[in-house]
Amino acid sequence: MTGDGRGLEEAERVELTVGAVAPGGHCVARVDGQVVFVRHALPGERVVAEVTEVHRGFVRADAVTVLTAAPERVEPPCRYAKPGRCGGCDLQHMAPQAQLDWKAAVVREQLNRLGGLTDAELDTLGIRIAPLPGGPLGWRSRVRYAVDAAGRAGLLKHRSHEVVPIDRCLIAHPAIQTLPVLTSTGTRWPDADAVETVASTGGDVSVTALADGVPRPVSGPERVREHAVGRRWTLPASSFWQVHPAAADTLVEAVLAQLAPLPGETAWDLYGGAGLFAAALAGRVGESGRVTLVEAAGAGIAAARENLRDLPQVGIVPGRVEAVLARRRVTGPVDLVVLDPPRSGAGARVVRAVTDAGSRAVAYVACDPAAFARDVRTFAGLGWRLADLRGFDLFPMTQHVELVGLLLPSGRVGPVAEPGPR
Repeated sequence: MTGDGRGLEEAERVELTVGAVAPGGHCVARVDGQVVFVRHALPGERVVAEVTEVHRGFVRADAVTVLTAAPERVEPPCRYAKPGRCGGCDLQHMAPQAQLDWKAAVVREQLNRLGGLTDAELDTLGIRIAPLPGGPLGWRSRVRYAVDAAGRAGLLKHRSHEVVPIDRCLIAHPAIQTLPVLTSTGTRWPDADAVETVASTGGDVSVTALADGVPRPVSGPERVREHAVGRRWTLPASSFWQVHPAAADTLVEAVLAQLAPLPGETAWDLYGGAGLFAAALAGRVGESGRVTLVEAAGAGIAAARENLRDLPQVGIVPGRVEAVLARRRVTGPVDLVVLDPPRSGAGARVVRAVTDAGSRAVAYVACDPAAFARDVRTFAGLGWRLADLRGFDLFPMTQHVELVGLLLPSGRVGPVAEPGPR
């Protein structure tokens, strides 16, 4: 503690006891009443923390020395996953189960504080985070390396544009780890700002250099193959696809279990991308049903048109979801809705339009617990409730978590099909 009332200053070191978890890979501590968000720590630990940022009302800090360690603490497998080094992995200092418990605690706190759910409601949901096959290392099938002024490829420090040159990223797919991209292989990138690498589920390995946002193929195919929901997908190497090899099928299974689509039903796939959920829904509603995909990104629209052309029951509408719904380019009634918005969430306008469409159920796929919680509160204000929630560890070793929530109009019971594994 400072004890003099002046508050903490950048680069100052202070001994403190770490409290509850917080979003962003932090724990919360307090020094003379000042809130400190501490990285590289665990609840209950006594640490020496170095202040990295000072803001009005709070500071950020890194735990640089652990005086009293929590039982869940482990030595990070990567030598770059430490204070002042790579900011890509937030939780390597935790045992695998502790990471899952951490993420579940963050989701619960956000749904309580921002979503307005009571402890009893949260207990009923039974929030827990399920791991995906393959373990916590070697899973990331798409890695974007930044390039520093000396042409060295690496990863960024936490909340910084400073590049940390590395010789290996342990969470990268094994096929990416062996690529001649990093400085340890003798490779330099004098004309590039970033280097994108892909190891697809279809067996393709690709490297693309970017300069001022313009891609330049370096090696491997410019279009890669992916396998999901029993289909083969082909898309540009730079297009969005889930970065964990098991993620696509895992999310689709959860969505289908929650919605339990029936033959002949109609469905919306909002923020549909290349059409992953649209394809899965089309298989359930059949040729007598109808699925409408809405997507704003041109690359996503092109990929959806190419990969879903054998599904005549799928219609594709280009445009921003809020604008498409507001201008009634897509109108209800509709039976089912899949919402898979960006990290900022769907927002109140989209939520209101969805609830006005008369659907019997909404599956909300979320990559940010805070945005999801805010949208859950909006749904609740419109007479809907969060009936089921499944969490998945699509991003091991990081603070990120993926959620699939089932939202139902009040009074309606849950899915008619047997729920899938949680």
